[in-house]
Parts: sequence; structure tokens; C-alpha cells
Amino acid sequence: MNLMKWHYKSEVDQTYYYESDVLVLGGGIAGCMAAIAAAEKGCKVTIVEKAGIKRSGAGGSGCDHWENAATNPGSTVTPEELTHAMLDDNDGYNNAISHYIEAREGWDRLSEIEKIGGKIRDDVDQFKGAAFRDEATKLLYAYDYESKITLRIWGTTFKPAMVKRLKELGVTIVEHTMITALRSQHSEQGNKTLCTGAIGIQTRTGAFQVFSAKSVIMAMSRPARIWLFSAAYPGICEFRPMSCIGDGHAMGWRIGAEFNMMEKSVRAQFSSSGRSFPPYSTGNNHNTWYPASIIDASGQEVPYQDRDGNILKTFDERVRPSADQAYFLKGGNIEQAKYKYDGPETMPYEILSKKGYKLPFYADLTEMPQLERDVIWGMMVGEEGKTKIPVLENHRRAGFDPKKHVLQCYGVGWQSAAFLPQERQLFGLPGGFMNDWHLETNIEGLYAAGDALFASNCYGHAAATGSYAGRHAADGAKNRKLYPPERDVDKISEERERLYAPLYRAYDQGMSWKELNHGISKTMQLYCGEIKEESLLKAGLAVLKDYESTCLPMAVASNPHELMRLLEVYNILTVSQMVIEASLARKKSCEKLEFFRSDSDETVREAFVVIRKEGNQVLHRNVPLNYAGDDLKKQYAHYNETIKGVETN
Repeated sequence: MNLMKWHYKSEVDQTYYYESDVLVLGGGIAGCMAAIAAAEKGCKVTIVEKAGIKRSGAGGSGCDHWENAATNPGSTVTPEELTHAMLDDNDGYNNAISHYIEAREGWDRLSEIEKIGGKIRDDVDQFKGAAFRDEATKLLYAYDYESKITLRIWGTTFKPAMVKRLKELGVTIVEHTMITALRSQHSEQGNKTLCTGAIGIQTRTGAFQVFSAKSVIMAMSRPARIWLFSAAYPGICEFRPMSCIGDGHAMGWRIGAEFNMMEKSVRAQFSSSGRSFPPYSTGNNHNTWYPASIIDASGQEVPYQDRDGNILKTFDERVRPSADQAYFLKGGNIEQAKYKYDGPETMPYEILSKKGYKLPFYADLTEMPQLERDVIWGMMVGEEGKTKIPVLENHRRAGFDPKKHVLQCYGVGWQSAAFLPQERQLFGLPGGFMNDWHLETNIEGLYAAGDALFASNCYGHAAATGSYAGRHAADGAKNRKLYPPERDVDKISEERERLYAPLYRAYDQGMSWKELNHGISKTMQLYCGEIKEESLLKAGLAVLKDYESTCLPMAVASNPHELMRLLEVYNILTVSQMVIEASLARKKSCEKLEFFRSDSDETVREAFVVIRKEGNQVLHRNVPLNYAGDDLKKQYAHYNETIKGVETN
């Protein structure tokens, strides 16, 4: 065994067992909120996290804005209006259920987080008198100062507050544990699959862990490192933390869970892969930096334009809807606006050059109103994920002063490391578990929340869907029994053998996790890039299946941490196959999915393409885009009659 130089005591021969009513997999924002909700309903809850739970997950290091909070005190937009706008903006290719939950419950969850210790108000009057501040509530708003559906928050305070609440509720917290498989049984009627728990390993000691539960909530991250991987800089290959790579998608696939929109991928943007700067460490005017001014090398300002191409002459116009526009989200648009938006950061250099602008460009906060400058640099840059120390503190130590300095920025066509069409990401409403109005999957007892869901979104979406799934999983647990490990002892033994095999192979003759990840990424670029075609996709799938038979038996690890990294790549391989299978199943190009086939069949009707694995077969079915129902408010009320304030008629 390759454990001679490891600093932790080996427990690879030890097995630990856990039993609970509700088992939450993933300790990020969605997972913590799910565990809190289930525990508050009186359930015995266990939450399992691959990293240290206090700062784990995509939101563990912070978040600077909470969007789509349609019921907050200042909002002028209803949950119904906002959800239908998000659906319309994506031609229906969105998760109506999860985003209605986000819009309907987002403010409730934010208020709940405040009660347990998170900071959501300017209670020290740092920004008193600012245009974005409501003086009565001391809430800070972002982007659209009229509709007030997005709030600025101190997201670095949220995760510690959640963990404190988990402990107060007596939730069992299992850290540094990678879940590797879902346990399942056939129902007593034999026509349905039940999720009965999970299996994992401790990433420091290597201990084998078996979990039993009546309800399981999948709250793990969206997939990553599929098309982009740098062995030299693995930690900055993706926007999200290193441990967030889509383990849950792979595990769900293996037991027959359904997935939606897995064919969607976008050209890489929030990825570094060793070639560009980490997000928000360079100037821009989108999202966290919005609405910073952009100037060229001579100091000439690049003007803002509204959605209709009109020049915005004053700063105030940048934070107000344009004529006949009810509201907007970050950067003057909703995620993928149907209308043309020519903001400074989206203009190709050819256009800027013809207008007389000269490289390089800079984000300029010096001429902005002081409170606007201060809320961007020092509040939003500092609270957004991975910006407090790597960006804010490092720039401060280097002497950057936003009152007198400008920060070089990069945009479409003139950035330092523009990504190629074949370099993709599962970003911007990506694929994930298919869900119903309980946020339950087709596997009974398996619920999904946050980034595990298809068309997932940001912090508020994770918190709202996490809490919602926790409530429904708690209710479901009342009607299900516990299945002890003795019921599937053979499957558990098989999983143990699979997990530990790489530790017993000759290390100097095997394949490392980095080699395998690199091979998968290059394969996906070659065979599943921007333009898809039947024979190309099938060839790529054949290569990935060859990796399973030839490379996995050669893969090696020298300690439990390295074993975790290798098992992650096993899951990356599985998710890559899912992406290709979904791409084969969708026969028609779809612009809103950024899915393009050279052999597109234009006679196919618009619909979701939902895929699942059954034995060695991959099955798919078409689902209407409005499967959630046309009256979202009525549907929500039907499934949430016990929630205070819900109209049931």
C-alpha cells in the first residue's frame, strides 16, 4: 500500500456507520440550509462535506450579491413576473420550479440567515446617503436601483453562521469525507428505485464510511474540469473551489437518476486554466464591478449603452432601467438577453479601434461617486467568493488605491487569454438533476438542491432550494423506513474494492489523476467542442469508454487525499460521457443552450431532452418546456400548503 509518507494515521481497514432520518450530501450553502430546515422539522440529520464545512463550497469564501429576492421590502417585482422573465429570456430552457422557489423564498432565507448571524444590512451606516441604500431598512441594493431585486450582502459571514446553527440543532457533521456512491434498493413493489443512503471515504485517514437514511438530499456542486485542465495550475482551472467538480452528477447517473440540459455548455469565461487572471482581480464593469467606468490608454471613457444601444450620459442612468424596461439584472440585462446589449465589456476590439480607442483598457473608479467606489472596492470586491485575500488584500499590499489608480481590464476579443470555441464550461444555467415540485428526482427519496439541479443559479438559488428540499425531504422521511447496510452488503463490498484498488498498485508504474484528467479534457475539446456532429460525438464516446477499460485499471494513488483527487477524475469521466450522451440525444441546434450541431434536424420540436442510464443502456425522453405548469403560484401553493403565508386557493 502506498501510505508510507502520509501524515495521518491510516484507517483504510476501518468502517464507520451512520444512521439518520435525512442525509445531506454536500456542505455548501444549499446543503447547510437543507440540513437546518430538516433539523428544524424534528429530523435526525447528518451532513457530509468533502472539505472543512466552515468555508467549503462555492459560496464558502463569500458572496457579494443576492439576486432575485422578489419579496424583499424594496422590490417592485413579483416572484411570478421575475420567474416568467427568466423563462422567457431563455426561451423556456430554464428550471421554472427552482427559480420560482428562489424568487418566492429568497428574501425569507436571507432574513433567516440574518437571524442566525449573517450580515445583510449596513447597520454601521458606512454607506449612509448612498443612492443604493434604503435608509429605513439599511439594506443595500445593486445594479437596478429602482426594482431593487438584488441586494448587496456580506457573504463571508454566512457560512460560519450556518455551521453554528447546525451545531445548535444537533446535526451530525461529517467533514473531510468524499461520498463516492449512492446506496439504492428496489421498492417492495419492484417498479421503483429507492435511495437508501451513501458510501464514502475519509480523505485524511482513508476510513470507509457507510450512511443509511430515509431521505437523501443531493446538494453537491455542478461539474467542472471537463474541457479545461492545467496540471501546473489545477487550483485555478475553474471559478469554483477545487473540490467542486460534480461528484453528485456521476453518482446519480450510476443509479439511474434523470438529468436535464446536460448538453448545454458555454465558451469558457470564469476559468483560468493557468492562462488568464482569477475573476475580479482585473477591472471590468460586469457583475461585482458594475457599473464601473471603462477608459482606454489615453484616458478616453468608453460610453455605456442601454439595451437599445442608446448612449447613457450620466452615472445615474447606468443604474436605472431604460425606456419601457420594467427592470434589469446585473450588467443591464438578464442572463442571456434577447435584445442586443453593447456594454463596454462586450464590444470586440475591432469596433473599439474604429471608434479611436487604444489598448490597454482600464476600469476607472476614480471619477465615480465616493460611496459607489467604496461599495465596489472593499465591499463587493472582498465579499465575493475568493476575493477577500487573493484580490482585495493582495492589491492593497501592492499599493492599489481606487481613489487615484485604475486597474487594467480585459474584454471580448482584447483579453490576455481569450478562450477557444472548443474550451467549454458547464456555466450559466447548466445541466443537472431533473426535479419535480418536491425537488425530488425520479429516484424515490433522493432530492436535489442548489447546483445539483438543472439550470442552477447563484447564492440565493442555493439557499432557497436547499431549505425547500430540506423541508420536503423531512416530510418524505416520515413515510419511509431505514434500510441498514445488511440489505446491500454485496454492493457495499464491491464499492470498497473499487475505491481502494489504486492504493495497492505499483505507484511508479501507474497513471496519476492529473494525467487522466488531462486526457479527458483534450478528448472533450476534440470531440465535443462548440460544433457537434453525430459521428464525432460517437468517436469521443468511444475514446472515453476506452479510458474506462484501459486507464482506470492503471490509475494509482499514494494516500487518501490523492485517492480523493483520482476518484474525482473518475467522476469527471462519467460526467463527460453524460454530456456526450445528452448531445447525441438532442438532434436539433438550440441557441439558448449554446448547442450547435452541423447535422441539425430542424423538424424536431422544442423540448427538454432528459436522459438516464438503465443497465448498459442510455434512455432519453422529451419533456415539454412548461412541465412545471403555467400557473406557478398555484402549483407552489399546492405543494406547500403548510407554509405560512401560502395561498392555497
